[in-house]
Amino acid sequence: MAYIDNILFVVLLIVGFGLFFKSLKEIYRNIQLGKKINRSDRKNERWALMANVALGQSKMGARPVAGFLHVLVYVGFIIVNIELIEIIVDGIFGTHRFLAGVLGATFYNALTSVLEVMAFLVIIAVVLFFIRRNFYGVKRLTMKELFGWPKNDANWILIIEFLLMVAFFTMNTTDAILQQREVYAQHGFFPVSQNLIVPLYEWFSFGDGFILFVERAAWWFHFIGILFFMNYLYYSKHLHIIFAFPNTWFANLEPKGKLNNLESVTKEIKLMMDPNADPYAAPPEADPNAVPEKFGASDIFDLNQVQLLNAYTCTECGRCTAVCPANITGKKLSPRKIMMDTRDRIEEVGRNINKNGKFIDDGRKLLDDHITREELRACTTCNACVEACPVLIDPLSIIMDLRRFMIMEESSAPQEWNLMFQNIENNAAPWQYSQADRLNWAND
Repeated sequence: MAYIDNILFVVLLIVGFGLFFKSLKEIYRNIQLGKKINRSDRKNERWALMANVALGQSKMGARPVAGFLHVLVYVGFIIVNIELIEIIVDGIFGTHRFLAGVLGATFYNALTSVLEVMAFLVIIAVVLFFIRRNFYGVKRLTMKELFGWPKNDANWILIIEFLLMVAFFTMNTTDAILQQREVYAQHGFFPVSQNLIVPLYEWFSFGDGFILFVERAAWWFHFIGILFFMNYLYYSKHLHIIFAFPNTWFANLEPKGKLNNLESVTKEIKLMMDPNADPYAAPPEADPNAVPEKFGASDIFDLNQVQLLNAYTCTECGRCTAVCPANITGKKLSPRKIMMDTRDRIEEVGRNINKNGKFIDDGRKLLDDHITREELRACTTCNACVEACPVLIDPLSIIMDLRRFMIMEESSAPQEWNLMFQNIENNAAPWQYSQADRLNWAND
């Protein structure tokens, strides 16, 4: 029977991790649909930024209460899952609390004590998050873009984490009782379980057989729950626990107000400014198979790979939208929705590829079918959303690329914008007066 348990464990382990890596491979393929971008410069700065922001959670402190609770869940969940190493070894080889023999009694007792305390703090934080999200009425958590699946997804994550911690305590509680009854060898110290939960079990005077059944059931539930949660990530906003690290490493290190220039436009300007250039020279012969270059972006294929990674990394926390001046003043723009819509379009294209073996034009685009022009035109390019993001996502870059397409490819802009463009072209300023009068203000 023991061998059957070990075989079943190995099968579940292989299937669980196999599906997980299959999902990661699919996400990687989807990100590769974007344009390549070189973000390999300033490596030391990038490693430091990733350590500080992704690992150190440095930007979460901007909202102290939520930030503190998030750190508890983040650190606690990681530390508690150290026990997954022990569960895997025990499950494969049929041992019980394998790490006790490796670490020794003192270190193992210290480890299990820390695990218990952190798991208890995770439960407290998860419950507070659930209450805060569903009953406290935080504006950025009740906006219409979160109606339906996004809200349910956030709640399911909290529920799953809560159940995993309950299973963890059930496993430890029953294990401690079985150790007291000398069914199991004495390994570990469980301060929370032994002081708060064990007395409840003993009050009911459960027999050894029932306690052993509950211990094994909790052990299997905890293990299968971790595999389920790991594979649920693909469908969830919780992907940020993985992608926050590469996302911060590949972040834009340029000053916030610096916008990138289109390479094709830069080349044209340089040619115009070159006194030695022949304006009548024939352009180089173009590759007949090459895709015509597009100004800006109308779909995910026109965005770069870091922008698509940004979309997968977004945790839908809404800190960007909460500080967006356009959104605050009642306009439709929500930087969070920009990222959610981009991810939805990536997934839509991914399903198309899965079904057809390659992308077949579905007559849909990111622009208009997912993100409206009214949203894009409301942006003031203030960078507040970029500054607020706790994992360095850049919604503004996507907004700017979509607006560039609207203006440079379609000549689609409000009349006020077109007047400004004409003034800049003719007068080198947004206002309609002669260039010779530009410094008259200094004489007042």
